[in-house]
Formats: sequence, structure tokens, C-alpha cells
Amino acid sequence: MLAQKTIDIIKSTAPVLEVKGTEITSLFYKKMFENHPELLNIFNHVNQKKGRQQTALANTVYAAAHNIDRLEQLLPAVKQIAHKHRSLGIKPEQYPIVGEHLLLAIKEVLGDAATEEILEAWGEAYGVIAQVFIDVEEEMYQEAGWREFKDFTVIKKKPESSLITSFYLKPNDGQKVPSYLPGQYITIRLGIPGEEYLFNRQYSLSSAANGEYFRISVKREADYSPEGKVSNYLHDKVSAGDVIEVSAPAGDFCLEPGGHSPVTLISGGVGITPMYSMLETIARHNPTRQAVFIHASRNEEVQAFKEEVIEMIDRTDHGKAFFAYESLINPEAGYDHLGYINRDVLESLIDRDSTCYVCGPAPFMKAVISSLLGIGIPQERIRYEFFGPAMKFELQEA
Repeated sequence: MLAQKTIDIIKSTAPVLEVKGTEITSLFYKKMFENHPELLNIFNHVNQKKGRQQTALANTVYAAAHNIDRLEQLLPAVKQIAHKHRSLGIKPEQYPIVGEHLLLAIKEVLGDAATEEILEAWGEAYGVIAQVFIDVEEEMYQEAGWREFKDFTVIKKKPESSLITSFYLKPNDGQKVPSYLPGQYITIRLGIPGEEYLFNRQYSLSSAANGEYFRISVKREADYSPEGKVSNYLHDKVSAGDVIEVSAPAGDFCLEPGGHSPVTLISGGVGITPMYSMLETIARHNPTRQAVFIHASRNEEVQAFKEEVIEMIDRTDHGKAFFAYESLINPEAGYDHLGYINRDVLESLIDRDSTCYVCGPAPFMKAVISSLLGIGIPQERIRYEFFGPAMKFELQEA
């Protein structure tokens, strides 16, 4: 437990952290990677270059300061981050490194305002918060099936659209793959020839759990910018028979098992991958559950799993599927095609008792979530997941 004096000091610095948070976390990462370049084998380099990781950490530090006297309020966020950490193989001994460099950054950015009393309070608070993460992550490691990474072989590589390719992965040790909840992801770790550091990328599992293999479905980025380095390497260089390091399934963006209330699955682009896993699970194990599947793509050529979605919907008693395209390549293709997904469209399709799952690019998600709020879906029945670090945004009705 933290002393009341420590709590008071931490809470008093929260307004400063709200203003200076990104400056502090940017300096923190710079100093930490200079002194511990081996940690670049863990962190996503693209998120660093684009400032996503710095912003996400700043939001977390501010939330910790604001809620330091009621850490239980942070538990949902802690668990979400802990899933990421567990999937990346974060170790307890790495937390002191983070704490040391965070305090150095706070001291440098705040200057004389960072008194010894403030730094001592933050050191003490960081130790308590770090231990919460370590304990939660250890519990997740115990449940995961294996720690860190193990070798999987690509047993099949299958194009799903002009942009998306699926990779079927089977463990080299002959063990069955663990069960997982629909919506969870795995982390793959790659060494790319010519690159100094390893690459870690998290991909949603795009099929229902089957005990035999994992399937991920990867979108090729449009160019060979840093953001597309891993996806293009997978598309161009990885083939059946190749070996990839994989961590156990993780994530809390999941369809609750055994539920009976209506669900609506709304996705954009490659955000279809966790949604298809959810739909397949419903169709195979709970076909009486009411499910509405809504997906937006530029056109049919870039969309994955359309025929599979239709097949799964046909297996359900009350399922419906709708596809929204910016343009129709084949207007005679049949099935229910929408224009853009907007508030009016969602209002016409969604049962007001439905739990809504949303996944896709951030602008798409913001628009959809705002529309859902606008038609009366309460926030507690809207579940969503960003690609990359969790980014703060305001939820407003459309």
C-alpha cells in the first residue's frame, strides 16, 4: 500500500503529466533504447516512429497518476496491456529498466519542478504499479500453455483476396494448439535478412479454435514503407514449410463463450479477421444465437472470406450478413450489398439488445462507434479493438 503522502504527491503531478506526458515518454524511449538496444527486439519500430507507443504510454502514465488511490479502476486497462506484454514475452526483470528510465525522463523534462520528493514518490508508485503488471502477467503465463515463443511451421499459405493471404501454422513439437477465445490474437516473431533487430507483429486468429493449427490472415500493405515491412515479407518470402516463432493466444477482445444474447459483428478491411473467428464459432457451436455480420471493403476484390461468411451465416438459424462496398465490381453477385455504413444503415440492421463488436481502421471505428451510441446502443455493449497500441479517443454520438 502507498502512503497517503505519496498518493497526494502523485495526484498533484497528474495535471502536469497530462500536458507533458508525450514529451516525457518520447524521451523515455529514446534513453532506454540508447542504453538497452536489445529491447528493440521487442518493441514495434513502426509504432515508435509514428509516435503511437509514446502516446499510448503517456495515456497510461496519466491514468495511473489520476487513479493512484484506486488502482482497481485501472485493472481492465492493466489486463489489456498485460495481454500484449505476455504475448511479447515481457519479463519481470525488465520492469526495473523501464522504471529507471521513466524517472530519468520525468526529471529531465520537468527540470527543477521534479524535486527529490516527487521523484521518490514516483519511484515508489512505479514499483507498486509494476508489481500489479508482473502478477497479472504471471497468471497469464501460467494459463497460456507455454512461455514466450516456440517454433511453428507454415503448413499452408492461401490467398484470400487481392490483398489478404492466410497462413496456417502448426507447432513443431507435435502438441495440439491450445484452445482460444474467438477474437484473440497471436504474436509472430521474425528475423528479416538485412535487419538488425527482430520484428514482432500481432495478428488476430482468423478461424475458430480447432486444436490442430492457428490461422492468421495478413493484409499486404500498399508499399514497402516501414509499416509494411513484415506483411510484405510474409507475402513475398514466407512459404509452406518455413518456420515462424509464435507466442500463445492472447487478448481480451473476445466473444463471450456460451452467450445467447444477440451479437452484431462490424468490421472494416482486414478487421474482418477476428470477426470471422467469432462468426465461425457461433455457427459451429451456438447456431441458434442471433448474429448480424456487417463488413465494409473498397470492393469485392480486396475482401476476404465473403463466401465463407455466407456459408457460416447459412448454418445459423437467425444469422444475416451485409457487405458494404465503395464500388461494386460485380453488381450481379447477389447477397445484401450496402453503400457506406452510416447511422441510418446501422439503425436499420441492429437489434437494440445486441452486443456490438467493432474492428477496423481507427477512422472507421470512430464513425461506427459514434453511430452506435447515436442509435441507443449503450457504451457497455460496444466492444472494440484497435490495431497497434491502445489509443485514446473520445466517444461521441453521431
